[in-house]
Amino acid sequence: MGLFSKPIKTLDDLFVHTLQDIYYAENQIVKNLPTMAEEATDPQLKAAFQHHLTETEGQVRRLEQVFQMHDQPVKGVTCQAMDGILAEAKEIISDCDDPEVRDAAMLSAAQAVEHYEITRYGSLIAYARQLGRPDCASLLQQTLEEEKAADQKLTRIAGAGVNQHAA
Repeated sequence: MGLFSKPIKTLDDLFVHTLQDIYYAENQIVKNLPTMAEEATDPQLKAAFQHHLTETEGQVRRLEQVFQMHDQPVKGVTCQAMDGILAEAKEIISDCDDPEVRDAAMLSAAQAVEHYEITRYGSLIAYARQLGRPDCASLLQQTLEEEKAADQKLTRIAGAGVNQHAA
């Protein structure tokens, strides 16, 4: 059991804890995306980061709706996985002197973030359905689709030149 979290004894407890985890994670992403957009030199990558910032802000609001629908206070719990992904990304990015290599590093870090989010939202949807909460599952599904689309967009940007320019 974490220092500030309650024990997880039921699927409902796990659902709420995972909601709190991804809520924290999404808010950390909102804090970090502006810097990534500013640092990006590839126009497509910069635009993708800017677009995803707006999208992520909407995802945070959607999570707040799910908390309310599930009669839970809106709060996050520290997501060590996201903190680790973002810390590693910052370290790698700061070690890149070449802007094109930095773009490739940021793109890779962004995809690591997307893959974590895809995993979390997939689990949340399964939990919500099992708990008889199709209303929550529907909202979470919208976000999952956005995360998958963002990952695919990043893959296209990597293949369209970011990785080639870094080589």
